[in-house]
Amino acid sequence: MRAGGTNMAKEYSRTQRVADQMQRELALLIQREVRDPRVGMITVTGVEASRDLAHAKVFITLMGDAGDEEIAENLAALKDAAGFLRVQLGRVMKLRSIPQLHFHYDESVRRGVRLSSLIERAVAEDRQHPKDSEE
Repeated sequence: MRAGGTNMAKEYSRTQRVADQMQRELALLIQREVRDPRVGMITVTGVEASRDLAHAKVFITLMGDAGDEEIAENLAALKDAAGFLRVQLGRVMKLRSIPQLHFHYDESVRRGVRLSSLIERAVAEDRQHPKDSEE
């Protein structure tokens, strides 16, 4: 039983290592090699690879305050470039097969910015309305 658990942990860590390397390589490839004018200043925030490495979800964010239309355009451009990116990944990564790439917008960054501004606004309003002196 114990050996199986160890093996699974090793398999997971290999998958994670591959995903981490893919994240680094894709960040460089998108920046340097993708010539599509629809692609803006993209940050690859994470990659989740399936255990069999057949598929990889690639999470991205855009610099600045990107609207839904701009996000959709960037995702469409990356989807169009996915085959090219797989070939490039195949050149730099030592894998038998390169996963299919699926691009997703990482909402967590946008949510974080929104939450921060809500908190800042609440704190500012608190400062403007001092509480009644407590006795």
